[in-house]
Amino acid sequence: MMKYLYSLLVFLVVAAFSPAHAQVKLPQASPAAMIKQTIGLTDITVNYHAPSVKGRKIFGGLVPFGQLWRAGANEATLITFTDELFLNNERVPAGTYSFFIFPQSDSLWHVVLNRDTTLWGLEGYNALNDVAYLEVNPQQAPFQETMQFSFSDIRINKGVLNLAWENKKIALHIETEIERKALANIHEALEKAAPDDWYVWAQCAEYMLPRREHHQKALEWINKSIAIKDNFYNNWIKAKLYALNKEYQTAADISQKAIKLGATEPESYKTYAKEIESAYTSWKKLR
Repeated sequence: MMKYLYSLLVFLVVAAFSPAHAQVKLPQASPAAMIKQTIGLTDITVNYHAPSVKGRKIFGGLVPFGQLWRAGANEATLITFTDELFLNNERVPAGTYSFFIFPQSDSLWHVVLNRDTTLWGLEGYNALNDVAYLEVNPQQAPFQETMQFSFSDIRINKGVLNLAWENKKIALHIETEIERKALANIHEALEKAAPDDWYVWAQCAEYMLPRREHHQKALEWINKSIAIKDNFYNNWIKAKLYALNKEYQTAADISQKAIKLGATEPESYKTYAKEIESAYTSWKKLR
């Protein structure tokens, strides 16, 4: 018993004076960064660690030509696409990929996407897991001390992903296929619509306004919306469908009806009043 108590006492003394190995949270030389952008219906996210120049020569120096580079620091930079899309006209499936740069010279680089997302730098990299090998031409750019990803030129289904560091910048052109996904979302929403949900039918019809090949279907949907609840908003959409088909007499008549119905919903109507009444005046002259 005494031997046990002695051993226990020794353990407690040692434990009391042993240093604790706690993790201390300190600032990183290359801090973590994340950027996210929605293009069309697709979310694009880049997670990376951002190194700084610190007076060094980067491209052709710290980042040698002819050698793969992790496009950041620490673990591999990751890029995620929630849907299939095109990068520099090359189709890339939805998913998360490691993002590498292969600078071959001062004027020719390649962007490499790899399926393995567990890499630390280049350790364990296998070219058999590459899913894209995209040619890019770096451009001279204003000096950038800390490496940075950014998005620019965002449109309804297009955009540009930029990477800038030191005095170089590259741009990846992104294009998403929104029509297929939007139509799938529309059909799913209409199948699940509640019997009294007039707005979902109106919303789907309104999306089709600039898509002339779908106007007949849009007319069916807006008539369904009006059958559920006849109001200024769905009549306004119906008027625009007829005007886009140059049926101005019908468009004027329906917009006049929308104006009358708007009087019963003054708070909601006032947002659209000027647009509807101006269109009615124009269409009357064209009929």
